Amino acid sequence: MGTILKSLAEEIKREEIAESKSFVKWLAIGSVSGMVIGLVGTLFHLCSSSAEFFRSEHPWLIFLLPLSGAAIQFFYDAMRYSHDKGTNLVLLAVRDNRNMGPRQAACIFIASVITHLFGGSSGREGASLQIGAAIGSFAGRRLSFNEDDRRIVTMCCMAAMFAAVFGTPVTAAIFSMEVISVGIFYYSAIVPCVVSALTASFVSSLFGISKLDLTVMVPEAEPVNYLKTALPGALCALLSVVFCAAMSGTLKTFRKIKNHAVRAAVGGAIVVVLTLIVGDQTYNGTGGAMIVSAFSERPYVGAFAVKLLFTVITLCSGFKGGEIFPVFFIGSSFGSAIAPLFGFDCSMGAAVGMTALFCGVTNCPVASLLLSVELFGSKGLPFFVLASAVSYMLSGYRGLYSEQKILYSKIRPRYINKRIGDKK
Repeated sequence: MGTILKSLAEEIKREEIAESKSFVKWLAIGSVSGMVIGLVGTLFHLCSSSAEFFRSEHPWLIFLLPLSGAAIQFFYDAMRYSHDKGTNLVLLAVRDNRNMGPRQAACIFIASVITHLFGGSSGREGASLQIGAAIGSFAGRRLSFNEDDRRIVTMCCMAAMFAAVFGTPVTAAIFSMEVISVGIFYYSAIVPCVVSALTASFVSSLFGISKLDLTVMVPEAEPVNYLKTALPGALCALLSVVFCAAMSGTLKTFRKIKNHAVRAAVGGAIVVVLTLIVGDQTYNGTGGAMIVSAFSERPYVGAFAVKLLFTVITLCSGFKGGEIFPVFFIGSSFGSAIAPLFGFDCSMGAAVGMTALFCGVTNCPVASLLLSVELFGSKGLPFFVLASAVSYMLSGYRGLYSEQKILYSKIRPRYINKRIGDKK
């Protein structure tokens, strides 16, 4: 009996030592990654913000958008990266250990800044995920990590870059673990992802980068108000389906133009014409000012549709950036516009729209809930939980990322392992 107990104690001791070593290793990797990626994210944020500001001071730059689109494609061809999979490659880098590296990071960094400089409608978050994943994948190979550790360090750098650019470290950490395969979390990456995201967010804050400053007037926690929240959640689910279908259909249409440079130039020309029709550049770039505005005053009722059109044409024709910030614009303006129909303040409508649409297009309900807390505070959490749950269930099996997998059915406790891009 004594021999058995001694053997068991030794086994427990070995496991504890191994776990302690792993904890220290990932604590160190998360901290270093957060510092390095925090600086890269800060640089990316400052460059893209400066590009947008410069364009606002020189609005004539919008007329060069078609040429800049062609230039981006020539640049990608020169870098031998003409068949860019975008954020889908990030998902493959984690799930299938596909290689990414400095070439991809440089391409998306430069191309995104060019897109913002000349007035394309795109965001920063999708680009930041690609840059972070590329650096993480490359570092994992150079440091001779095994396949499992390379996956973890890739997610770690994704989380750090997202946190540095957007200022929501908790959302960044969970989103990086949730978005790959919906239905499971890569819990093995939780320590490095959380540590790197918190560190990167702190680093970027030292340079004045912070999250959106938004205030929400939350209604009383009454059954009728919960019902009123569920209805906008359902409408956002429908809007997410429309947005994802528009992205997919427009991408197929543009791909009929075989020459990449011509394709981007045509897309740029369409955006220029739309800008002239609108009469200003409200819908170009990230649209951060309009997101903030939607929380204080009701926007033009069709603002969400106009931004959707600008974004779809920009990204599907070959310009670079991300989809998430445009999603925030579309969701907040849609929610703010319909808020009076439900007796809500426009800030509440904008918050519900932002959260529910983000959930619908990314299929990430947990990250959506954490996003609502980090941006709007915890007081309205029950409302945002409900809106996100409704949007997740009713948005079907569409999404922004065709390589994303949904492992479990949204309506039954059944394993389905369905890829977003699959037709059946």
